[in-house]
Amino acid sequence: MTRHDKAQNPMTAVMCHLYFDAVGGQGSDRVACVSNDLGNIFETQGRLDDAPRMYKQALRAYRRVHGNEHHHVAMTLSNVGNILCRKGQLEVALGKYEEAHEILVQLHGEDHEDVANVLANMASLLKHQGKGAEALVMHERALDAERRTVGPDCDGYVQALLSLGHSYREQGMLEDALARFEEGLGTVHRVHPGKLSLQGRFLNSIGSVYSEQGRLEDALVMFQDAHQIYQEALGSESADVGRVKCNMATALKEQGKAEDAILLFEEGVAVQRRALVDEDVHLVQSLFNMGMCKLLLGDLEGTVECLKEAQSICRGRVIWHGVAASVDAALDMC
Repeated sequence: MTRHDKAQNPMTAVMCHLYFDAVGGQGSDRVACVSNDLGNIFETQGRLDDAPRMYKQALRAYRRVHGNEHHHVAMTLSNVGNILCRKGQLEVALGKYEEAHEILVQLHGEDHEDVANVLANMASLLKHQGKGAEALVMHERALDAERRTVGPDCDGYVQALLSLGHSYREQGMLEDALARFEEGLGTVHRVHPGKLSLQGRFLNSIGSVYSEQGRLEDALVMFQDAHQIYQEALGSESADVGRVKCNMATALKEQGKAEDAILLFEEGVAVQRRALVDEDVHLVQSLFNMGMCKLLLGDLEGTVECLKEAQSICRGRVIWHGVAASVDAALDMC
C-alpha cells in the first residue's frame, strides 16, 4: 500500500460512517450496496486487506435485510471467495464459492449466468490447487450453463470456451482444446469483430496448441498475428504483448534458434515486468522458458538467475503446482 493510500484510509472510513448514519445505519440495503461497491474498488486497487472488510460488511447488511438465501448474499460471498483466493486461502475461498453456488441454484436453478460465473471461479481455484482434472469438469459445467442461459454468441460463453480450451490443453487433450479455441475465434470474428484483444487471446491460444503439437511454423504465424492485434488494441507495453513475445521465443527455441529466441525472451519478460502490477503465473512460465534457453546457450549463471526470480514469485503467491514444481526441479539440477 502506498503512503497516499494509507493517508486516504481514515478519510474513507469517516465518509463511510457519515453515509451509514445518513441512510439508516449499517443494516440498510443502501449501505450494503455502498460497502460492496467499495469492496470492488479496493479489490481493483489491489487493497486485499481493505476489500474483504467491505465485502463482509456488505454481507452482514444484506443478511439483515434479505435473509441468508438472497442473490446479493450469494454474489457477495463469491466476491469474498475471489479475495481469499488471491490471498492464498484456497480452502476457505472454496467454501465461500460452494455456499454462493448452493444459494444461486436454490434461487435460480442450474441454468443461470451467475451460477456459471461461480462455477468458473471454482474451476480457477481448483487449477491453483493443482487439481486440473476437477477444474476441467467444472469448466465444462460452466460452459454448459452459459450455453443454456445466454447462448453461444454472448461474451460469457466465448470466455467460457477460452477457459475450457486452456483446461483441455493443460490436460494434454490438444484436439479438444483446438476445437474450443477455433469455435471461440469464429464466434468473435462473426459476432464481436471489434473486440481485438479477445481475438488475440484466441490466436495466441491456438498458437500454443500448435506449438505443443510440434507445428512450430503454424504456431509462429498465430503468435505473430496475435502480437500485431495486441499492439494495435492494447499498446506495446501490455502484458499480453510480453506474453506472446515469449511464446514466439519458445517456438524459435524449439526450432533450434536459441540465439534469436533469447532476444525475444528478454524483450517479452521486460514488458511483463513493467506491465504487471502483481506478478503472475505467465511471468513465472516465461522466466522458466527463458532460463532453459539460456541453458542451451551455455549461460548457467543466467539460467539460475531466471529460475530464482521465478521461484521467488512462486513462494510469494499462489502459483499452479506444476509450474512451481518445474522451477524447483530445474534449480535442483543446476
